Amino acid sequence: MTFPASYDAQIGSQTVALPVIPLGDPPEKAICLLMTIDHGVAFIETAGRELADLFRDEGIEAVATAATLGIPVAIEVARALGIDDYLVLQKSNKVHLGDALAADLSSITSHGSQRLLLDRRRLGAVAGRRTLFIDDVISTGGSALASLRLLREAGAEIVGAGFLLEEEGPGRAAIEAEGVAVRTLGRIPILTA
Repeated sequence: MTFPASYDAQIGSQTVALPVIPLGDPPEKAICLLMTIDHGVAFIETAGRELADLFRDEGIEAVATAATLGIPVAIEVARALGIDDYLVLQKSNKVHLGDALAADLSSITSHGSQRLLLDRRRLGAVAGRRTLFIDDVISTGGSALASLRLLREAGAEIVGAGFLLEEEGPGRAAIEAEGVAVRTLGRIPILTA
């Protein structure tokens, strides 16, 4: 079976054509790939504002995300909430992260295991603060759960987790089982042959 070249996804008030990427050899499944860095500033600004609106009444004091594709979304969510800072959990071990807090993770869109790193000098950005975790897409929940564990270890009070899109999978249930509210701007399927 062949898969379509693209899938029209509704992300809040916006519709975007996402490329369909087959998985496996031969491919039995395919994902609809949202690369936030491939969309314009106006798209991310609108999506960030609409995502922020879903959490506006939660008294958010801090916004956090995981590198890399959640960064532009987190910037716009923070801006829309009037917060002049955001925290990025990094995935590459830079020289200044030698004693960073760390959490292992796996992701449906990345090969092999990875680690999230939180610079100890940035603990004050979330410690004791009502923190909103933001990312591009939730699927299995592996990245988000690792991020939430790391943020809690840093002393953050996790208020919610917001995503542009929710892919079919166990991610939402896994995060909600941790007592964290999940809100998204849309849903995308995993296509099967």
